[in-house]
This record gives sequence, C-alpha cells and structure tokens, in this order.
Amino acid sequence: MNDKLTRRTILKSAAAAVAAPYVVSSTALGKDGETPASERVLIGHIGAGGQGRGLFRRFQQCKGMQSVAVSDCYKSRRETTAAQCKGKAYADFQEILARDDIDGVVIATPDHWHVPAANAAAKAGKDCYVEKPLGVSIEQDLVCRKLFQDNKLIFQYGTQQRSSRHCWLGCELVRRGVLGDLTRIEVIAPNGKPSPVTQKADVPADLDYDRWIGPAPMVDYYPNRCNPPGTYMIYDYSIGYLGGWGAHPLDIMVWGSDADISGLVEIEGTGKIPTEGLHDTVYDWDMKGKLGKVDFTFKPGGDSTKFIGPEGWIQVRRGGIAASDPEILKTEVKPEDAKLQISPNHYQNFVDAIKSRKPAVSPIEDSVRSDVISLLSDIAVRKGRKITWDPKKEVIVDDADAAKMIHRDMRAPWTL
Repeated sequence: MNDKLTRRTILKSAAAAVAAPYVVSSTALGKDGETPASERVLIGHIGAGGQGRGLFRRFQQCKGMQSVAVSDCYKSRRETTAAQCKGKAYADFQEILARDDIDGVVIATPDHWHVPAANAAAKAGKDCYVEKPLGVSIEQDLVCRKLFQDNKLIFQYGTQQRSSRHCWLGCELVRRGVLGDLTRIEVIAPNGKPSPVTQKADVPADLDYDRWIGPAPMVDYYPNRCNPPGTYMIYDYSIGYLGGWGAHPLDIMVWGSDADISGLVEIEGTGKIPTEGLHDTVYDWDMKGKLGKVDFTFKPGGDSTKFIGPEGWIQVRRGGIAASDPEILKTEVKPEDAKLQISPNHYQNFVDAIKSRKPAVSPIEDSVRSDVISLLSDIAVRKGRKITWDPKKEVIVDDADAAKMIHRDMRAPWTL
C-alpha cells in the first residue's frame, strides 16, 4: 500500500500511467472527508517565530493543503511547530527546498532573509508565500521578480488587506474612475521608534546565530538583535517601518491605481536616523513627491491610503473605509464585472493559486512596485535630496551616487 502519495508524485505519474497502476489507500483517494492526495498541496514553512507561527496557524485552517516541514534557526521553534503538524523539522531551509514532494513554502523569516530564501525557493521550483516587506534593496526585488516570472511560479505577498472586502471595494471603485483622474494620494503608516539597547549576551544554546545572520554582516550577538523590534529597526536587516509597515498602505496604493508606473517618480523628504545604539533605520519620516502627474505624500501615523480626485476621495484603512460622499461606497459592483481579483481568504487564495496556476491576489509584480517606493524613500532620506526613478527603465535618474544604493553587498557565500 502507498499511503504517501502526494500531489506532485501523482501528477508526475499520471502521464506515464500505462501499466502497473498504484494501489492506493482510502485516505489517498479522499474518503472519510479527506482531500485526495492528487489535490493536496504540501507546504513547508521557513521561519517559525511570531509571524511565522501566526501564518502556520492560519494555513492549518485552509482546505486542500498539508504542512509537512518547518525550518527555523531556533531549534525549539522548529521542533515545536513541526510537531504540531506531524511534519519534519529542519535546521537548514535548503533541505525543505530539496524535497520533491513539497509544492510551496511560506517564508516568514526576518526581513533580510525574505528575498534570499524566496530566490532559493524559486530556483528549486517552489511556489512562495512571502511576508512583507520584500527586499532590503531594489536590486533584490528585481532579481526576485525575474526568477518567479521566468520559472512561472506562484507568488503571494503577505499584504493580507487585499483579501479584505472593504479594501477590495475601495480600490475597485478607484479603478472604476468614481473619483475621476487622481490628483493626489496620501499614505500613512505606523512609525517605529528606536528602543533601549540591551547588553551583549551569550548566543542562546538553541540558536544557530551564523545561519540567522546569513547574508548580513557578522556582528556581536545582542538579545534584541534577533527579536522584534530589533529585526525591524536595524538597517542590516530592514529599512524599518518605511517598508515593514509601509508595505501595507503602499500596496493598497498600487492596487487602487497605476500612478507609480504612469511616469517618473520623484520622492524627497526628511527623517530621523539614530546615531547611537543598535537601531539605525529611518523614523519620523515626512516624504512627498510625484507619481507621474499625481501628488504623493507618505508620513507616519496610523494606517491608511487616501485617493483624491476631482469627484471626491476614498480612504482605505485596515480597519475600515470612508469616502467624501458615503453614497460612493454604495456603488454596486458585480463579481463578474470586477477589475480586481476577489479573495475572501489570503492564505486559501495562495493554496488555490498553486492548484489552478492562476496568479494569486498579491503577485510579485505588485509587490516590487510598492516595495520600490519605500526603498526610494529610504534612499531619499539617507542622501538628503530628491530621488527620481524611471519606472519603465527601473533606474534612478541622473544621480550615480544614489544609484549605488540600489545594490547591497551580501556576506559570502550568499548571493542573489
């Protein structure tokens, strides 16, 4: 009897099934309420910290999938999470990618690992759900996009607001032109401020610190280096809340309009960068500029994207939606007429996309667009001047010094 039939093995064998068929168990055939193995998506989880555990729990509620492997640099995390799904724990995520039976992986590592892990997964032919933000450099984003496009793989970004009905409605209405041609977009994201530095300490016995550092520079261990908010606020690993939280409202901006690719992008502004302690990412930023002909602002505060046009405004937040005229929000939109994909569940949407091979609701192309805006904002603050980006050529215009920041060195042996 073969109780370990997987979707991949059955799909591969189907084309060659001319003799000696498999003998399968009732579980593999899908009796007693089980999803048949031929339809079951097998998932590996790379990263089992706070966000990784949260995503793991959400995926256990999805239909037609099974978590079978977990990797994390903390032994206790990977073993505890793997036990919950009766899967296998791995110290090295590359061992998950080497498994032929696994269809896709969920990447919820610290930010500096998002693209290197996703790139390795793409090279191994795995579909990916990747937490936001995307890369720590524009170059990382562009390489990642090319790999997923060239290999025709499914990519789902962790911007789960795309699977909230009110966020979909706001962006759908803007796309339908209810506000007229947009004149201004105002983006607000939470502000991350530096925290006190803890004392140096011994590396925990269950942490593979060299692996955790990975492509970032090797430095002394501090307890708050490897845990939030340090992972979000140290420039070796992140660009701070500009990208970490900015990813959400900036993604809504991209979903609701094409202003960011309609013409040259100009971004300038101010921000604070700590000069003492571990934390050295931008906070208290105040960005402004142009997205083509559309005025653009990006500031810290709450969490919202406000689209403004000659016919009024629509403001989309994680917690709700508002409009200059409430009647705008009563506009009927039939699902079959929708311009934007409808997704009631972000995690199920990824599983379903793996099966259908149709793009997920948060594809790689849009992920790169929103991430580039946050990365350009970081460059503008650090250089202290306006940065101009050509979205067609995907280059920083007339500023060779700033253009160097499109790239970040990676510690050997890691490469893109």
